[in-house]
Amino acid sequence: MNEPHPPKDARASIAVDLGAESCRVSLLRWQNGSPETQLVHRFSNGPVQRQDGLHWPLSSIVEGVEEGLRKCADLAPEGIRSIAVDGWAVDYACLDAEGVAVAEPFCYRDERNVHAEAELHQRISAERVREITGVQQLSINTLYQLYADRLVGYPPSRWLNLPEYMLALLGGAPVAEFTNATHTQLIDLHTRQWSDELFRAAGLDIGNAAKIVHPGTRIGMLTGPLQQLSAFHDTQLIAPACHDTASAIAGIPALGDDWAYISSGTWSLVGALTERPVETPAVRADNFTNLGAAGGANCFHKNVNGMWLIKQCENFWAGQGHQPGIAQLLHSCEDLPAPSTLLDVDDPDLLLMGEMPQRINRQLVAKGAAALDESPAGAPTFVSLILHSLAARYAEVLTRLQQHTGKHLRRLFIVGGGSQNQLLNRLTAQSTGLEVCCGSVESSTHGNFAIQLAALECSHSPDSPEFAAEIYAWAKKLS
Repeated sequence: MNEPHPPKDARASIAVDLGAESCRVSLLRWQNGSPETQLVHRFSNGPVQRQDGLHWPLSSIVEGVEEGLRKCADLAPEGIRSIAVDGWAVDYACLDAEGVAVAEPFCYRDERNVHAEAELHQRISAERVREITGVQQLSINTLYQLYADRLVGYPPSRWLNLPEYMLALLGGAPVAEFTNATHTQLIDLHTRQWSDELFRAAGLDIGNAAKIVHPGTRIGMLTGPLQQLSAFHDTQLIAPACHDTASAIAGIPALGDDWAYISSGTWSLVGALTERPVETPAVRADNFTNLGAAGGANCFHKNVNGMWLIKQCENFWAGQGHQPGIAQLLHSCEDLPAPSTLLDVDDPDLLLMGEMPQRINRQLVAKGAAALDESPAGAPTFVSLILHSLAARYAEVLTRLQQHTGKHLRRLFIVGGGSQNQLLNRLTAQSTGLEVCCGSVESSTHGNFAIQLAALECSHSPDSPEFAAEIYAWAKKLS
């Protein structure tokens, strides 16, 4: 496949990546016909406990993004051609009549979702929800969050997932980008549109959901105060793969049918691309998911707990005045023997915030194993246990994936922040028997840029094979 030519319009592009722990604003500029990317602004993010539950500090996120955009404008005197936003899935902003968020969005880790899931399944079975959507059953999905709103009597309103909300704030049309929409568990697997049956079962107004668009859709021009900056006088807004995992997969420059991926961060998304959804009774029993991918493909994967486990342990030990940092923790557990009892890393109890060492010990004791030392002195043993358990879980998931898809895997691309964890990479290679290829730490940013460039330079429909080929070509050029 030929490399794409540099665009005739050599203005810069901006990729915004909203992360559950940190958000990033990156700039792509053209130097002598070659693309150069730069992380311009990074700011911390995280849920905050309010009186009614766990929320995202939306105003801080918006302010951080706008600060990053201004910094990019200062660095790009040639001007900004386009902006696109991706981020974590499932969480959303409820809107007023002017399209502004009426409150801070709930965080998907809020415990209200567990109750809402159980209540909704009294109205429509989990089996039927799965049959309609082909999506992994998770209480964090938007379906259960919207139903939780209904249970406590919040007035129904229009809503947008957070990346699309940010694009709308900047002036874009209010849309539901397809890769993000599939993660709501409200999309019909076969029609690829909102499911009337699910909206009715949950007592939700389907009219409050936005129009679905494909990744790579141009949705308007930047407006508002930022437009007063000369760099932003003619800037297009593009919906990339708004689900950050789908953008991260789009950033992997790999062809063929012999590779799988792990998008490794707070979560580990373990899977492979398929041409179409894979849905059988065995797939449903294993709770794999079918989510939208760029270029009309399908992300067939499973959510596995990830670096969240270590981060929560770090937070606990920090509360005791011990803050060694991940690099020191990894070094200290490098030569420890493999644990005799492994964790079920996907135990729902381990998805919740707080007291992670105690949560882990409860599981170990329930399995008949001895509890570990929860003090900072026991930190290396906890980290070793988590890493060995994650690697073993990855191997289980990939074995089942091959059985479900008929793929014969040879390579495993690990992207995202977790790709820097060399110990986990080594354990994963040992447990899976696959060649581990470390992709970009900022793969979601690279995929975001690749989709923007395809949208700007390709004349084909965003869901066409030609568009997918263009994304791959730009991802390769950016890698």
